[in-house]
Amino acid sequence: MSILLKRNTNQVRGLAEYAQTFMKSGKPSEEVLKRVKLFHTDSVICGVSALALRTNAPFVLKHEATQILAPSTIREFKAKCFGSAARVEDVKAFVANIAAVREWDANGTVFGYRAGRPGFQAGEFGHNDFYPVVIGSAIHNELLDGAEALKAMVLLDEIRGRLAEVFSLKTYKIDHVVHGAIASAVVYGVLHGATVEQIEAGVGMFVAHYIPFRAIRAGHQLSDSKGASAALSTEAAIVSMKRAMKGFVGPKDIFRNPEAIFRYFTKTTEFEAPFDLELGLEGDDFAVMGMHFKLGIYEHQSAGAIHGLLELILKDKFIKHNDFDSIQDIKIVAYEPAFGIIGDPHKRNPTTRQSADHSMVYIISTLLNKAISTPDLLKDVNNLDDLWKKLILLPTDYGKEALNNPNTRALMKKISFEHGGPEFDKKYPDGIPTQIKITAGSKTLDSGLVMYPAGHARNTEADLEGILANKFEKFGRLALSEAENKRFIGNLNNIANATNHHLTNIYSCKINYAEESIDGPEVAEPAAH
Repeated sequence: MSILLKRNTNQVRGLAEYAQTFMKSGKPSEEVLKRVKLFHTDSVICGVSALALRTNAPFVLKHEATQILAPSTIREFKAKCFGSAARVEDVKAFVANIAAVREWDANGTVFGYRAGRPGFQAGEFGHNDFYPVVIGSAIHNELLDGAEALKAMVLLDEIRGRLAEVFSLKTYKIDHVVHGAIASAVVYGVLHGATVEQIEAGVGMFVAHYIPFRAIRAGHQLSDSKGASAALSTEAAIVSMKRAMKGFVGPKDIFRNPEAIFRYFTKTTEFEAPFDLELGLEGDDFAVMGMHFKLGIYEHQSAGAIHGLLELILKDKFIKHNDFDSIQDIKIVAYEPAFGIIGDPHKRNPTTRQSADHSMVYIISTLLNKAISTPDLLKDVNNLDDLWKKLILLPTDYGKEALNNPNTRALMKKISFEHGGPEFDKKYPDGIPTQIKITAGSKTLDSGLVMYPAGHARNTEADLEGILANKFEKFGRLALSEAENKRFIGNLNNIANATNHHLTNIYSCKINYAEESIDGPEVAEPAAH
């Protein structure tokens, strides 16, 4: 069962009314709730590990949040940052936590594609970064327990994911985080009892005043702005919603406003938005079911090449321990936008972690280096799932030492990356069509066309939960002791049964901070609380 918001209606008011209805009577299936729970756990483990390794933006933003303390009697100052007992202003906690989640670029991804539904295949990107808005809102809404929080996360992903299906922000050089910020504003408003008029005003204010362009992702080497984009846009969206809830009146009917981003870039006849919106109310048909998991740190557009490489390693057993010379040539063929995003010539020489995880040649060379450097690589490896677990790409694979590894750099020079043309392009975003060929010795090994690698929503072969459990354990151990990691992951996985009290403490953990940043000399002191 779903609801259709037609283009000739006020869709912002429609979103507000839909969100209120969904939280009262929506009935997503157990499979939907299970999937959003996995995405939430994944995002939090990514965030906590990013803090532990002293990445810059999360440290700066957490420090900012914990410097603004207030008496606990003020409800807006009861939210918490990851790994902190301090009660801080909720919007500052959202910014710090979302920035930490996004720092590795290793959590969930959406490609804005609904199979078999022309008009709902715009192909916009997006990530499952925004859940801290839901958890922080539990402070204000004592009726919100774990089960209701999961529903709110489904709602957030539904709005964000369905917008990604109908409007491609990247086409107009606008950053994809806009869809997530709009969804966050709506969900925050609903969880705080905002009226339809207030939600409309808050969304209107955000869209009219705070649109980020993809300038944050331009340049030869990427900066903190790329990873913090979702956090900073959410900050603007929540501040807008708070102002609206206090009486500020923002622009109405912003999706049909001819000067706002949607109609300005896509001309429509008369007073219409450029799209219809269809949103789920019950059952299995929710956007989160079409979202993809990353099984380590890599740009998701490279997942097909990774999967193909792992299949060749398992099937052809061509890897010899510490033998780099036998690999003579590597050819990768993929689709647009993969070729344009991670095949950019500037990405052939990444010097920052943020650029390296968007470099096809770096990602594949690092994985190959890891395989070749692992003694008895295939020992205790019975299937592809085992190999995904054994060769998982971790934060340390993108740290300052890894970036300059001579073996990785030598392998990078052996890789050619080509655009597969229309035959490949037409298969995206249904899948991520990729082919990898490796010449090793006298043999040329061919992966064939990879469409649905492990982690992709339409992959039905991988043991997804097992691979993710391995990821959670390995990322978590970068931040927490073994016992604390087990407790922390257990609480996250048991969120459906959490009381409001347990929910407000679900991000509490004792982080063991590294002596210096993974990116170089120590960049920040851990926040005091």
